[in-house]
Amino acid sequence: MIDHNTIQRIIDTAEITEVVSDFVSLKKRGVNYLGLCPFHNEKTPSFTVSAAKGIYKCFGCGKGGNAVNFIMEHEHLGYPEALKYLAKKYHIEIVEKELTAEEIQQQNERDSLLVVTKFANSYFQEKLHKHTDGRAIGLSYFKERGFRDEIIQKFELGFSLDIRDAFTKAALENGYKLEFLEKAGFTIVKDDNEKYDRFRGRVMFPIHGLSGNVIGFGGRVLKKDEKTAKYLNSPESEIYHKSKVLYGMFQAKTSITQTDKCYLVEGYTDVISMHQSGIENVVASSGTSLTVDQIRLIKRFTPNVTIIYDGDAAGIKASLRGIDLVLEQGLNVRVLLLPNGEDPDSFAKSHSASELIDFITKNEEDFIKFKTRLLSKEAKNDPIKKASLITDIVRSISVIPDTITRTVYIKECSRILEIDEKILYSESNKIRKKSGETEAKTISPDEVYKTASPSVPSFVEGYYAEHQEREIIRLLLHYGDLVLYTYQEDKYDEPRNVKVAEYIISEILNDDLEFKNLVYKQIFQEFLEGMAKKELPESKQFIYHADPQISKLAADLLSPSYTLSKIFKKGGVLIETEDMKLKQIVPETVVAYKRKILEIAQQDVSEKLKEVQDKTLSSEEINTIQKEYMLITSAISAISKDRGWVVFR
Repeated sequence: MIDHNTIQRIIDTAEITEVVSDFVSLKKRGVNYLGLCPFHNEKTPSFTVSAAKGIYKCFGCGKGGNAVNFIMEHEHLGYPEALKYLAKKYHIEIVEKELTAEEIQQQNERDSLLVVTKFANSYFQEKLHKHTDGRAIGLSYFKERGFRDEIIQKFELGFSLDIRDAFTKAALENGYKLEFLEKAGFTIVKDDNEKYDRFRGRVMFPIHGLSGNVIGFGGRVLKKDEKTAKYLNSPESEIYHKSKVLYGMFQAKTSITQTDKCYLVEGYTDVISMHQSGIENVVASSGTSLTVDQIRLIKRFTPNVTIIYDGDAAGIKASLRGIDLVLEQGLNVRVLLLPNGEDPDSFAKSHSASELIDFITKNEEDFIKFKTRLLSKEAKNDPIKKASLITDIVRSISVIPDTITRTVYIKECSRILEIDEKILYSESNKIRKKSGETEAKTISPDEVYKTASPSVPSFVEGYYAEHQEREIIRLLLHYGDLVLYTYQEDKYDEPRNVKVAEYIISEILNDDLEFKNLVYKQIFQEFLEGMAKKELPESKQFIYHADPQISKLAADLLSPSYTLSKIFKKGGVLIETEDMKLKQIVPETVVAYKRKILEIAQQDVSEKLKEVQDKTLSSEEINTIQKEYMLITSAISAISKDRGWVVFR
């Protein structure tokens, strides 16, 4: 049985458009996507997919549902099998097992916390609108902020009475358990068993998950008390993880998908005021530093983000470093600086939606250009500050994953800062190499045709590893012409690409190894000849090969029905080769081949050592066998240390 948390992770991760696009050609039509229904024959598209809602619907045959339903229907799978299919697609590990009593309790706890939080949301809204203090204090505050009734209802704003245990008493009287009131963060119990409410005398901002469930709250105190925190959030719980949530995402996701853009602000009221002004594709980090999980949440709906700042230059500089995380995730980042004295809340209240959009369009700018301009003012003619500025900007550029985008930014910064592109390229490469985030390993030219793994002693070349030979041939047929690594002979020279076939061939030849299966050997030889001519053979050359054995093998290994072998790393973590990056798969496969040969040789030499007792051998012969055994054992140890244990199944 798949545990609840894993199911939730699969559902949260699966993108309906990505799942359906594996089977249906979709075209964007407004906010949705349209295609021909895969469940019945039709000439006019009536199959609609909503990315924002995470659902599909055919208006011809009536079928509809979410990503899991689609896989169940299309692939004729049961619910557990459909979940496994999606887990595999999104690299989510599933360990099937019967739920323990503790896991069942955890699942029940999550459901109980959602029930308690739902009650709290209704309670706080009721107090805001129906209690004397709620109307006089809470509702008055929202009205003073300029929030209209419909926007208050839309965001389900509420009020918590300034009474020590008002909420706790109400919840207990309605049958809710104290245990879950504590775990959800509503009730605090002292050592003497005295109970009191966490949120007291505060206006309440419910925080919704993507599905619309209330998972936590933010409360703003209205009294001026230096000892009391202005804002108070729900504590971490089974249902609420602050680092993974963006305020307003539930209300904004449809608009974000429709406009293909997300505005990022700081606080609750910033989001609400912009919604009220007609800008709905806006979310807030709730005053905390952005996290990778929050950035990925935005990326699910759009790659385009505009971060809106008020005129506080010091505050902007303090948050610049965190925005590098956004760039690192591959999003297109723009920045909007509001006029002095304005924040998104106040600016939205004084401008209409059209005025806001017009201002944003005219004043937002690319983040890298913005950062360059902002920091350049400080550097002026100070060479030390300018050097620091260049390093800071290049650091931001270096985290961008797309090579072309990095190149464009380097050219632009070279122009703005009046500094040679080569220097910027060099500095960027140093930073990327140091951080370990390079897309392709950079190696020197004399290392290209050296083995990337420990060498195999020459005396073991006669041993045979059938399964590993087959796997290497499979990699050559599938990926031989793809780039595996790049290197530069000089930092100013153009990088040179090393393809999968080149790497594999150099690894095999470097250790004087030779395939023993004649069919595998012939395919390897043709790749070797192609490499010499700088024209690596294509897969169809082997599919239509004159030798029927080669043709049959190629068709088998290139067939979609062919079951790819699986690699297990140390610790038993399953990695399916077709889902992994080649720069990891290929070296590990070559290492597995070498080590298999070594293990076979080790076993053979071990047998020889056992036979020494029954034979009359010279001390020199015995020493030779012992030396061979030690060399093989040392080589196995070196390979294992270098790559980790790899076992084919």
